[in-house]
Amino acid sequence: MPLDPDPSSPPPPAHHRDWFFPPAPPFLPSSRARTPRTPFPSTYRSSKPCSVYSFADRRPLPTPRSRSRSPHPPPEQQQQQQTPPPPSAPRRRDPRYAGVRRDDARTAASVKAAPPTAAPVHGRKPAASAITPRWSGMLSAAVILLCLASLLRRNFSLHDQVYHLQEQLAVATAKLQSCIVGSSLDMSDIDFLYQDDNITMPNRSLKNFSLLISLSVLYAPLVILKYIDLVSKIRSSRDSEEVPINKRFAYRVDIFLSLHPYAKPLVLLVATLLLIALGGLALYGVTDDSLTDCLWLSWTFVADSGNHANAVGFGPKLVSVSISIGGMLVFAMMLGLVTDSISEKFDSLRKGRSEVIEQSHTLILGWSDKLGSLLNQIAIANESLGGGTIVVMAERDKEEMEADIAKMEFDLKGTAVICRSGSPLILADLKKVSVSKARAIVVLAEEGNADQSDARALRTVLSLTGVKEGLRGHIVVELSDLDNEVLVKLVGGDLVETVVAHDVIGRLMIQCARQPGLAQIWEDILGFENCEFYIKRWPKLDGMRFEDVLISFPDAIPCGIKVASHGGKIILNPDDCYVLQEGDEVIVIAEDDDTYAPAPLPKVRRGYLPKDFVVPKSPERILFCGWRRDIEDMIMVLDAFLAPGSELWMFNEVPEVDRERKLIDGGLDFSRLDNITLVHREGNAVIRRHLESLPLESFDSILILADESVEDSAIQADSRSLATLLLIRDIQAKRLPYREAMVSHVPGGAFSEGSWIGEMQQASDKSVIISEILDPRTKNLLSMSKISDYVLSNELVSMALAMVAEDRQINDVLEELFAEQGNEMQIRPSDLYLRDEEELNFFEIVLRARQRKEIVIGYRLEGAERAIINPTDKVSRRRWSPKDVFVVISEKE
Repeated sequence: MPLDPDPSSPPPPAHHRDWFFPPAPPFLPSSRARTPRTPFPSTYRSSKPCSVYSFADRRPLPTPRSRSRSPHPPPEQQQQQQTPPPPSAPRRRDPRYAGVRRDDARTAASVKAAPPTAAPVHGRKPAASAITPRWSGMLSAAVILLCLASLLRRNFSLHDQVYHLQEQLAVATAKLQSCIVGSSLDMSDIDFLYQDDNITMPNRSLKNFSLLISLSVLYAPLVILKYIDLVSKIRSSRDSEEVPINKRFAYRVDIFLSLHPYAKPLVLLVATLLLIALGGLALYGVTDDSLTDCLWLSWTFVADSGNHANAVGFGPKLVSVSISIGGMLVFAMMLGLVTDSISEKFDSLRKGRSEVIEQSHTLILGWSDKLGSLLNQIAIANESLGGGTIVVMAERDKEEMEADIAKMEFDLKGTAVICRSGSPLILADLKKVSVSKARAIVVLAEEGNADQSDARALRTVLSLTGVKEGLRGHIVVELSDLDNEVLVKLVGGDLVETVVAHDVIGRLMIQCARQPGLAQIWEDILGFENCEFYIKRWPKLDGMRFEDVLISFPDAIPCGIKVASHGGKIILNPDDCYVLQEGDEVIVIAEDDDTYAPAPLPKVRRGYLPKDFVVPKSPERILFCGWRRDIEDMIMVLDAFLAPGSELWMFNEVPEVDRERKLIDGGLDFSRLDNITLVHREGNAVIRRHLESLPLESFDSILILADESVEDSAIQADSRSLATLLLIRDIQAKRLPYREAMVSHVPGGAFSEGSWIGEMQQASDKSVIISEILDPRTKNLLSMSKISDYVLSNELVSMALAMVAEDRQINDVLEELFAEQGNEMQIRPSDLYLRDEEELNFFEIVLRARQRKEIVIGYRLEGAERAIINPTDKVSRRRWSPKDVFVVISEKE
């Protein structure tokens, strides 16, 4: 029959437009499956076949708008719309279904297999309908599993009953045979058999119940997890923003295991006990043993998986194998926990996370290139005590710190160095190193930007002052900029002692430039290898004048008083008439704190000075090579030391137009420069032609500064300083007039006439060059060449930090010796105190120097390489050479 309608037939009603897609009969699939190529949505059709097909209840469905092939529907469809068909299904040969017969064959199998379901209700979400079969399937599986378990238990029970009946039958047969033989039957035996049968029945019920409990407890977690999963999916389908229950449960378990340190062992213990209990109940249900015996047997299966080999019967074997498998899992988890715990402990020890339990130790916070010298000096100071403990905490790996310390070539002399990894800004890390029990805390400055380093030091001091237990010792803070010292002291209060490394080195360079050889003397006094400052009270000296105190110590040299009546004020080089009061302490230079003591006054001739005059000060010409960060402070100190009319030449790469602005920004007031005149030259200190433009042979002193541009790299800064030094000496040697060759004997050999190093030494006698050296490895090179009076900045700062860490009062002594006003160390010629061919001992020279209000602390003999501070023999007379010099502490002129 053709599908095109008859042209003579009347047009269909206007409200029926779905003539090309007739409604689906009950035996065909939905319209969605029949029309896969339609480009329009067809949401009105159900995704499942209907269970009941009723034409009376069917409403006309909206049809997709599509272009029809014919303007009129076929007559058969019009008849279908006007007259409802009978309830019986139409024939398959009906031409109305010619368009869908092609799909019928493909979907017949799926239609027959699909169960009839009700049509979806409008407004209900499809997730619930999808989850309902899974839930019913899970319940069905649970019921089936319980039925199987019940049948299995019934099989075991019947087997046990048969076995028990066989035993009873065997006993009864044996008794019957005995009765036949003995012609008598004991009625008590028959009663015993009946009682045994009566007792066996309740035991069987109890065993069945125990087996059911064990199976239920094993299956309950699976049911609960499935239920949580289904509920989570239902809720997530309704509200997409709500967190599923299974995720929340997993999160809570994760939090519990993370927050509680003993959560994992506790869970393992509970799992082990539960396995033993369930295994015991299961064994009790399949064997004839008592409950206690079954529990013990379950424990043996858990502890040793090979014990189940002796099980007899299918039920006991199955249960014992299950318990053994659970025991192996428990053992594997326990082994993993133990392994993790041991690994974490060793990892904590390796990375320095364990707690330090020490008292009266020295705590160093931070890491820098000064640490090696600092450790060496503290170890030397602790040698007299038999050693000590130094704790180093820095934000580095513990193994790296220990490896770097092991590479340092010095003897710790019994001192133990303990490294810990942590941040000094965290109170928990500070408590880990017993910060409250340390006798001294040293805060090292970081390498890099000075302001950032001082800011971190300030935060560290704030953390230290916030320790609840309080601090037993004092804090020694190394700063990089003098301007930040006031702020750190304001925060730390009386607990803090500051050492401004850059300022200390700058002042030492100025002092050493004016007096060659003073750098070696400062090394001897600041370090603990020779003699250093000590402050101690001696009651037997109360009421004695300071002039007599000077000669009261045969193994030390008094140089000041700590006045108790003035709040512990330090006075260096006091008047001879000062009388020691009760509570006053004496400041001395000695080899160690236990190597000196006052003795009876010796007989000393006082005598008089051969000359009574003041050493005249003449104008000097000094050269600065390089631009230092605090160069304005050095200019102010140099102006206080030099005579009027002196010149300061500044040779660096900073443009001359920017220098004045930088100096003013740094705090330099040009109107206050009374004694020096600034001369600016621009150039590179490592380029020879730039240096040749300077009158290098005319300078009294040349200071080679660690340039600000390479200050962060010690090796690069020292390489630049060394290159500048060699270029300057070579240029000076070429410009000086020829002299007789100088031969300098050194331990490694001698330098011959006309050699390059000999010319350098000849040039070094004309002017003093002070090189700021940051790396200690450069020291040996300059020491062997003898072409520069060097200043080893990092080592000197480390020595100062060690001295202040051992005794915070020494900081006041050093501050006065480094300041522009007060007292300083100077080198004096011997003709100021001696006459020709005069023999004097050291005590007599000390008393003669008091007439100039100076304190002699040592001397350097003619031709000697190093000075002798605090000589051991102070009473033996000797003849002094006119070229001998004395080291004194005197007021600044």
